[in-house]
Amino acid sequence: MKFTESMLNGYSQPLGATEDQQCKNAIRMVSDALKRLGFTDDGKEIALLYPDTYAYSLQLRSTSGGRKIKIFVQGSYANNTNVRTESDVDVAIIQEEVFTTEYRTGYIPQSDADYGFVIAAPAAKSFKDEVQECLEAKFGDDVERKNKSIKVHGNTYRKDADTVPCRRYRDYRADYNKDTNNYIGGIVITPDYGARIINYPEQHIANGRQKNTITHGYYKKFVRIMKKMRYLMEDSGVYSYKNAAQNVNSFMLESLLWNISDTWYLEDCSKYRKVFAFYQMINWLKARKSDFHSYKEANGIKPLCADEDAYKSICTFIDQLSAFYQYE
Repeated sequence: MKFTESMLNGYSQPLGATEDQQCKNAIRMVSDALKRLGFTDDGKEIALLYPDTYAYSLQLRSTSGGRKIKIFVQGSYANNTNVRTESDVDVAIIQEEVFTTEYRTGYIPQSDADYGFVIAAPAAKSFKDEVQECLEAKFGDDVERKNKSIKVHGNTYRKDADTVPCRRYRDYRADYNKDTNNYIGGIVITPDYGARIINYPEQHIANGRQKNTITHGYYKKFVRIMKKMRYLMEDSGVYSYKNAAQNVNSFMLESLLWNISDTWYLEDCSKYRKVFAFYQMINWLKARKSDFHSYKEANGIKPLCADEDAYKSICTFIDQLSAFYQYE
């Protein structure tokens, strides 16, 4: 398919004020629903985790007891890299007062006792069940339980929202002072079936913002272009593009481009038209496939290629993108 400069300029643009407001609406609808469990936001305003993002956040606490919840927008909306206005808003709902820990083993091991932590008593209901009941009480049949999330179907006021009930993850392996606050924080998702999942959405948002600032905005512009190409490849239905595109999700592409050097963005993107710079980007990635094994997700913690299948999928996608993309 042949692309023009004006087409890529359009693909690179961020979403507008409507999506910004709908991200706020998603936070508000979740927080209002959870008030049925006795939570309050103490009249706080919805705020941004980081400037220049749509990562809106709100802290809740129980009016009786020590329960705490953090709600925030994550994913492509939070990172302002979304290219399809019909995409779901991803909302993390984090249980903060009950958390999962990770400790060192070996010569200098750690344990809960080092930090004064105790094992929480089993709850009568899972956190996911509690959240589902609250959402169903507010939104009725618009609520659909999924393996890792609870979907709230949208309307004219709000977008579809995938809410992800999860628990705070604390990695203390780099702490040698028994400091309860010295941990790498993530989230633990416990799906209805399958193994637990540890993610780092807050680091993803922070790293993406930093990369975009350093590269004068080029990083996220080219992420949006790359994501748009994936959708176009999916929709084209020619050769095996669709299958390859489905094997590589948007987060993987965003992470792949996060590993491209800042120097490349600052030199090639500022020097050439976007249609040629994108062509150069494809060639840059093709020449570095062997490096993909060492690449990290955009959170800077987890490997981009968790296994050989992921590595092959990314390589195949880049090869097929190279055949698909032409420019004027």
